[in-house]
Amino acid sequence: MPFLAVLMADLVDSEQHDDPERLHAIFNAAIDRENARLTDDMASPLTITLGDEFQGLLTSLVAAAGVARDIRFDLMRQDIDCRFVIGLVDLKTPLNRERAWNMMGPGFASARERLGDKRSASRYRFSLPQDALLETLLEAIGASLSAIERNWSTIQRDDIIALLGGASVAEVAQARGVGNFNVYKVRNAGDYDLYTTQWNAVQKALIELDDRCGLPGADRWCTYAFTPE
Repeated sequence: MPFLAVLMADLVDSEQHDDPERLHAIFNAAIDRENARLTDDMASPLTITLGDEFQGLLTSLVAAAGVARDIRFDLMRQDIDCRFVIGLVDLKTPLNRERAWNMMGPGFASARERLGDKRSASRYRFSLPQDALLETLLEAIGASLSAIERNWSTIQRDDIIALLGGASVAEVAQARGVGNFNVYKVRNAGDYDLYTTQWNAVQKALIELDDRCGLPGADRWCTYAFTPE
């Protein structure tokens, strides 16, 4: 079986949340929405393995990164913090197309180890033992992306997420009842240009690695665009 992309994640400080029942409901809903939206890109669907963790197998690394950011944004808008690991696995057991568990192969353990490293403040981790140099570079970019997100105000977060979702500056301004200049000011204060430049670098690197590893979803790169056209 060819390589597949693994996506693992867990909620940050979930045991300290004020309303565990609400947290559980929001987390489950976010996973369900992504599974329903991306059936073509899911080799083994996102599956909650513990109350605050999930994993899934996808047909490409670029798809895995797109899913990670989608869920990250979904949860951020509801003030929920989550960490992600994007990695490669060489599956040696039958693919479980119903649930992402009871599978084995090189790559699972290293991705799990990275997810378990709670000392890192990065919310986007990468486990790519097949390319140690690329892994190091993507780890650095992931840390930088996380630092930018951490500094967003609520308005910066919501405006930037809307813009990355395809909304125009005029549409965001109208929704907030402000002028276009205000949205540009908020966007610049939130390091929008640097943020999108870094995401585009991640996308290009993962596209190259997808192609090199022969991932079956490599021909679906256009499914994800990390900045709007």
